[in-house]
Amino acid sequence: MGAVNLLSFDREGLSDYCEGLGEKRFRAQQLFRWLHHEGQSDFTRMHNLARSLRDKLGAAACVRAPALLGEQASADGTVKWLFDVGQGNAVETVFIPEAERGTLCISSQAGCAVGCRFCATGHQGFSRNLDTAEIVGQLWFAEHRLRQKLQLRGGERAISNVVMMGMGEPLQNYAQLLPSLRVMLDDHGYGLSRRRVTVSTSGVVPMIDRLRGDCPVALAVSLHAPNDALRDQLVPLNRKYPLAELLRACSRYLAAAPRDFITLEYCMLQEVNDTPELAQQLVRLVRGLEVDAPALSCKLNLIPFNPFPASGLQRSTPQRISAFAELLQRAGIVTTVRKTRGDDIAAACGQLAGEVQDRTQVLQRMRRVPIAVHPVGRSAP
Repeated sequence: MGAVNLLSFDREGLSDYCEGLGEKRFRAQQLFRWLHHEGQSDFTRMHNLARSLRDKLGAAACVRAPALLGEQASADGTVKWLFDVGQGNAVETVFIPEAERGTLCISSQAGCAVGCRFCATGHQGFSRNLDTAEIVGQLWFAEHRLRQKLQLRGGERAISNVVMMGMGEPLQNYAQLLPSLRVMLDDHGYGLSRRRVTVSTSGVVPMIDRLRGDCPVALAVSLHAPNDALRDQLVPLNRKYPLAELLRACSRYLAAAPRDFITLEYCMLQEVNDTPELAQQLVRLVRGLEVDAPALSCKLNLIPFNPFPASGLQRSTPQRISAFAELLQRAGIVTTVRKTRGDDIAAACGQLAGEVQDRTQVLQRMRRVPIAVHPVGRSAP
């Protein structure tokens, strides 16, 4: 039986583990701080722990992030790491530095089973869910690597924001996501506020409701189309959880959310979802006029598509993106256009692919046909 990876535990789980070793539960708080505040993996250096506990940990436990396969730095300061998660699979993690914050984009799965047409991860297929240690390990590695690289003083943190927006659909790995979020939020862990931790989902409605009750953090929804007919083609999960059902779940989530809005992500695809007619339909959608759902307090984040060869799609021109944004803004909807970061190292939104041993044959299932735009209703004419 192998050593237990302590990055698998939130603080409550670590307390249970310490108790199982015959130690007092309060020792877990000290240990937790050594792991996450200090980035320490050598139990012999944890000087305020009892010698008996250090000996037990040395014999039975380890602190291990996924093995690093490669690191790339973009001209704009973005950093991408490739991590080995075994059995021929590798995942990518991206750090985006800005003047007032440092954001880490974390993967939750090796691949993705949702298969969105504009996403490189989905075209890789799906192998497996990451475990909690593999999710938390990305943050553990990046935070302490960056502290050293940036020569930060004690108490200074490199990462102020985390987005579960890397490879995978986080809400389809909920059992491992939840303790990972708790580590991020714990004051003895990384002490991030709920407003600064974002879970991005393509719309797994039952798990949005569970997250609302268990650990409400900021929520981003990959929308990408204002009607079911088009969204069925771009985001296949829509066939199971159509827009009306998704928007009702978002409205329910707002009651517990740390922000007073939901972020709606909208990837701009040339002559697919970027027409003025679809912009107007998007306005009506968020106002609840297109579906049987309440008006939604939201912020629209327009994302210039980052092309990759297998997609068969093109990025909307800057002019079309500006015109689309202006229509939304004139209707009173807060709208931003995301600045593309790290595209020179394939670290931009939608480009993360890693290495995935596909178990789902998703490439064979993906339809290689042109996407038809149906501005209104569910079905094609």
